[in-house]
Amino acid sequence: MLIGLIIGVVSGAVQFLMLGRFTGSVTGGSFNKKTALFAAAQFFLPLVILLGCALFLRESLLWAAVGMTVALVSCSVVRFFVSNAARKR
Repeated sequence: MLIGLIIGVVSGAVQFLMLGRFTGSVTGGSFNKKTALFAAAQFFLPLVILLGCALFLRESLLWAAVGMTVALVSCSVVRFFVSNAARKR
């Protein structure tokens, strides 16, 4: 149970960082092979993590999914508040 939650939180944080890099690159106008690799990795990372949990840690699958979701949402909220605090200065 705890191992699934840890796997989910770590992979959710990695997904958030990859998604930020991908969107920054696309909105910055520099779409290249590296950006395409980030897009592919962003798509396949949750699939690989959840499939691995389903095959090897079946009882932790739900907690891994919850951990991913919590990490993605909490990282987004933190980034929102940090960027708004920086704009107010």
